[in-house]
Amino acid sequence: MHPIARGLKIGLLAAIFAGFALLAGNPALAQAPSGPIAPTPGQAIQKQPQGAPQKPLDQSIRVRVNLVNTPVVVRDARGELVLDLLENNFRVFDNGVQQRLEGFDMGSGPLSVVIVMETSSRIQALFPALRRTGILFTETVMGETGDAAVIGYDDQVNHLQDFTSDHDAIEKSITNLNQGTSGTRLYDALSSAVKMLQNRPESRRRVIITVAEAVDSGSEEKLGQVLRDAQLANITIYSVGLSTTAAEMRGDQKSGAPPSATPPGVFGRPPIPGTPQTPTTEEQRSGTIDVMALAVWVVQHVEAAVKERPLEVATAATGGRYQSTVKDASIEKAIDQIGGELHAQYTLSYRPNGTNASGYHEIRVQVVDRRNLTVRSRPGYYLSPPGA
Repeated sequence: MHPIARGLKIGLLAAIFAGFALLAGNPALAQAPSGPIAPTPGQAIQKQPQGAPQKPLDQSIRVRVNLVNTPVVVRDARGELVLDLLENNFRVFDNGVQQRLEGFDMGSGPLSVVIVMETSSRIQALFPALRRTGILFTETVMGETGDAAVIGYDDQVNHLQDFTSDHDAIEKSITNLNQGTSGTRLYDALSSAVKMLQNRPESRRRVIITVAEAVDSGSEEKLGQVLRDAQLANITIYSVGLSTTAAEMRGDQKSGAPPSATPPGVFGRPPIPGTPQTPTTEEQRSGTIDVMALAVWVVQHVEAAVKERPLEVATAATGGRYQSTVKDASIEKAIDQIGGELHAQYTLSYRPNGTNASGYHEIRVQVVDRRNLTVRSRPGYYLSPPGA
């Protein structure tokens, strides 16, 4: 072989062997990477050329809507609670659109209850009766799995007991109720109760039970806003309405309310000829208030003042029940009846679908395949527009 050709061949072989040696000494160069190559720190990442087709977005992504729970109480023609209904007996409509139920329960879910007690001097004569109600709340309302908190109010809102499942602690806080001033910041007390319940687990049924007069003075909160918040937090309000007249009949009372123009039991106007004069006939004479319609209107107009029957409005707006009392035994009976209803209550859950996202949502519940039943649920809830 020519000396020059031989030299080139030897050089070429040497270069090849050197390359193999380099690969053998650096395994990272000898194999391909197993995944995407990480960018070198400080270097810009290569971007997709402009005009290139974009990857389509996943159309299955939806905005998550909170679960709506609506308590439902069903009674027969005699007023007895109906306890044997099944999930397929119910139809729920949100703004007229039938919804698919995600949850169904009857009275078994654990309760979280805020007991709101008026401690105003206006009801001084009723304090002995109020102090005896502790065991009723623990035994007939809370039960074995429930927990409760206690709020008292006059011209201030006082947290007397935080949430606890200790029956003795709840009973002690109610037994030791102290009489306060003549103020009645009812709406502020309800607002405080709503805020406490908003932090309870969603698995618990959230309930407020007020034992109070239907009077508010000095509150900073508006009832409409309180009820909006209660509806969105799936809170049901029950009310045991105390009677100022009953308190006056049991003892001296200092009251900021204007005195009645006539003695208790005496009507200020002559009766309608041929009609017995009773509180019911006088109410009809003045015009009966549609409490449910008023409840819806108050939630929609949160800044409006509520002058007529605020506790009845609060219970109607949230699916609860208002019970008036005129004597001590009635207070105990009312609490016992509330406990019985809570443990016989159906809870229906759904995520709103096919309706407007904001504004007032009307809830309507029907029972099918059964006749002569009365169904009670909350009328709806209000969602504020985005950014409002």
